[in-house]
Amino acid sequence: MINDLALLRLLQLVSPGLPIGLYSYSQGLEGAVEEQLVTNSDQAYEWIDGLLEQGLTQIDLPVLVRLYDAWASNDNAEIKRWSATLMAYRETFELRAEDRQAGQALARLLVELGTEEARFWLRRSDATLATLYSLAAVRWDIPKQQAVMGYVWSWLENQVLCAVKLVPLGQVAGQRLLMSLADQLPRQVNRAFLILDEEIGGSAFSLALLSSRHEMQYSRLFRS
Repeated sequence: MINDLALLRLLQLVSPGLPIGLYSYSQGLEGAVEEQLVTNSDQAYEWIDGLLEQGLTQIDLPVLVRLYDAWASNDNAEIKRWSATLMAYRETFELRAEDRQAGQALARLLVELGTEEARFWLRRSDATLATLYSLAAVRWDIPKQQAVMGYVWSWLENQVLCAVKLVPLGQVAGQRLLMSLADQLPRQVNRAFLILDEEIGGSAFSLALLSSRHEMQYSRLFRS
């Protein structure tokens, strides 16, 4: 069970107010809106749910589980291996830049908050958000299941906020979308815990294609 202090630390770690710049990234959604693939709430649901199913659950979450275990056992070789593996799954320049910049930003914050182990990742090209997030979760005594749930919730909340701005959706429509998609999270997190090493992997072709186009998009609000 998560204790009160660990819960507060988790809320701090997944807060939109965490100063690591995640609000600057749409992870392909801006490109999908530009191409008119996402023009309403139903299409936003399909887009985000698809990324959750094919990307987060198949790649990010099982790798996050392994990074958490590696930090818990102080296995530096495994930490580096899984961080590099996760970065290798980013299929475009801007998606790799997003993960690296968010990871390095969280590393800087953790150093300022007294977690010196994060200093190693300040300038590493294979730093990822999951790498530094899992470090914080372990050192702040956040249980693994709750840490993984918090990670995917933070991703989902950011995606819905992007949809509210880009589609655009009204605030109430955004909250309905968030509630509907959140219903999927417990099942997807449980599934991620069961994925074997050799089963990790997946690809969302539309995300890779639209992210590549977004790098050259004439007018952009987001960095990805």
